[in-house]
Amino acid sequence: MFDKVKKNGTELLGKTNRIVEGTSIVGDIVSKADFRLDGELIGNFTSQGKLVIGATGAVKGEIICNNADIEGEFHGKIKVLEILNIKAAAKIHGEVAVGKLSIEPGAEFTATCTMLANSNPVIMLEDGKGPE
Repeated sequence: MFDKVKKNGTELLGKTNRIVEGTSIVGDIVSKADFRLDGELIGNFTSQGKLVIGATGAVKGEIICNNADIEGEFHGKIKVLEILNIKAAAKIHGEVAVGKLSIEPGAEFTATCTMLANSNPVIMLEDGKGPE
């Protein structure tokens, strides 16, 4: 009667997960949809969508996603397959690998940066995890 239908991810377009200011997560996050983080994440983040780290947001760990906007703080390793937008208030420290990069004047960018050539979108595996 209640058959589970496998979702391919297209019905998640336009939906956004949100972690609000004052929330702290220790662990890994895997999401097929877009994600907005105004709290703190200590761990890894993988998404097929877009990650927005708000002005009060902070991430310490590894990020793999298709697109990202960062206004808060990031420490670690980030791989953005398409476009990474770094806002003026952002503080970025670590390793950055991107398809395209946009940095507003005033941003703190202390990182090694590698431009990716012909990157493929992030694909989620059947177990819900990203590529190793």
